[in-house]
Amino acid sequence: MEPTEAQPTTFAELGLDERLLQALEELEFHTPTPIQAAVIQHLLEGRDVIGGARTGSGKTAAFGLPLLQRLDPEAKGVRALVLCPTRELALQVSEALQSFASRLPVRFATIYGGAPYPPQIKALTRGASVVVGTPGRLLDHLDRGTLDLSDVETFVLDEADEMLRMGFLEDVERLLDATPAARQVALFSATMPEPIRAVAKRLSDPVEVQVEDRALSVEHIQQYWIEVPERHKLDALVRVLQSVGAGTTLVFARTRASCAETADAL
Repeated sequence: MEPTEAQPTTFAELGLDERLLQALEELEFHTPTPIQAAVIQHLLEGRDVIGGARTGSGKTAAFGLPLLQRLDPEAKGVRALVLCPTRELALQVSEALQSFASRLPVRFATIYGGAPYPPQIKALTRGASVVVGTPGRLLDHLDRGTLDLSDVETFVLDEADEMLRMGFLEDVERLLDATPAARQVALFSATMPEPIRAVAKRLSDPVEVQVEDRALSVEHIQQYWIEVPERHKLDALVRVLQSVGAGTTLVFARTRASCAETADAL
């Protein structure tokens, strides 16, 4: 992948619909991130895109804004499918897309495992044009006949390397096979292992964009890890926080539930 050249510095320069620009203004999105500036115009033109970008790079808006702009509000059926490796990410992406689409007549369905089927089936049958979900549950709906991907125009694979790590690659390929051959594909991955490259070869003359050529951590950050039993995690976290004396600290948790529990405990 080659680094991108000079890119637009405002969202207005990217050719986005005025309604999307108004939503971005309300969300206080003022300047495109490198991945947004690099791929939005290509996606608006209907090109397939392979993007090298990590979590936090702004890739949801990078694929989400063109996806929403290209939707035909009169069209029936599922027109855009976004695959995410985890339900937490699926919920996060769906929420972001809905915030971008606040002024557009778009219906969404968020499909993931560990949740009851009836609400998901209801969201699909009432005419969702954008579906965001995890591979396993999406395949369940496909096999049940409650999900039809024959009208999909945009297929997004978010965090492809994480999909590979979690063993979802065959599921991804099945879902891709269920969509029309002429659909647009946007594939985003922090790394490009060979199996992901194999999927990428199925894209039609894709534009490759790499906006980050640095390592996964920056030089001025020191990283340490402590292995503790699950029951001692909170005590260990408290001791670390007491010892470092930092004024502002960002704590990551694996799930929404553990995030809430940790916050309450602290």
